Amino acid sequence: MAAKKSRGLGRGLSALMADINEPSTSEDSAPNQPRRADLSVPIENVRPNPDQPRRAFTQEALEELSDSIAEKGIIQPLIVRPDPGQDGAYQIVAGERRWRAAQMAQLHEVPVIVRDFDDTEVLEVAIIENIQRADLNPVEEAMGYRQLMDRFSHTQDRLASAMGKSRSHIANLLRLLTLPDDVQGYLRDGRLSAGHARALVGRDDASDIARRAIRDGLSVREVEKLTRRGNTGGGGGGGRGSGRGSAGGKDADTKALENDLSANLGLKVSIDHDEASGGGRLSISYGDLAQLDDVIALLNGGN
Repeated sequence: MAAKKSRGLGRGLSALMADINEPSTSEDSAPNQPRRADLSVPIENVRPNPDQPRRAFTQEALEELSDSIAEKGIIQPLIVRPDPGQDGAYQIVAGERRWRAAQMAQLHEVPVIVRDFDDTEVLEVAIIENIQRADLNPVEEAMGYRQLMDRFSHTQDRLASAMGKSRSHIANLLRLLTLPDDVQGYLRDGRLSAGHARALVGRDDASDIARRAIRDGLSVREVEKLTRRGNTGGGGGGGRGSGRGSAGGKDADTKALENDLSANLGLKVSIDHDEASGGGRLSISYGDLAQLDDVIALLNGGN
């Protein structure tokens, strides 16, 4: 496994954020100080980024934006760079949704701000722009932060500062990625809230409790009470979970430490501490060989 190299951007993350931050996500409400475009270019000379992480664009939302653009024009210019594959053309860095809606509105030209981003910066901006979407579910937002940390060596503190979020907000979201896949699925499709899911982090019986919460319509507080008691109550796999619920008997400091390590590693971490001897065991669970390689690299100091 190749070592992950630290990358220092000349502009820095905060400067990239300033480039793509949009005062308004809708063309219906103009920002107080819309940015001035560098130029207007023929719409056929603008191309989407082939590495754009976002692939799905809701047709209804595009039609609404298209109607607004047809009436008022594009208020917030697209961020583009010169297309590395074709002279005289531009590649979208941020604003593909506006470009698609402008095509639907049959605009001939679009306003753009031109930036000389390299491939790495384009990917970074694309991830950041996706995180800023209002319709992201908590798992998708967490995956965006994890991508920024893994690909670009950003810390939670740096992300929090640049993106105007609290460190605890980012840390709590990253912890959701340590939940079992089925629980993350419930969170994605809205059957569980982020509050429900946070209460299940670090639980061996998280799937059992999640299914019961969905089945019985439990509130977040009721799920928190279940996890504090260390059992899932009657029925099904819940009884088995209660026998293994050592996580429920751990003190708050140990569970908080497990959560912090899980969030930083992106893997499930379990700490079993023996008060009598002062010793214990630290367990890190990995899902595939790539994750094992990451753990080994971390233990070897990144070499």
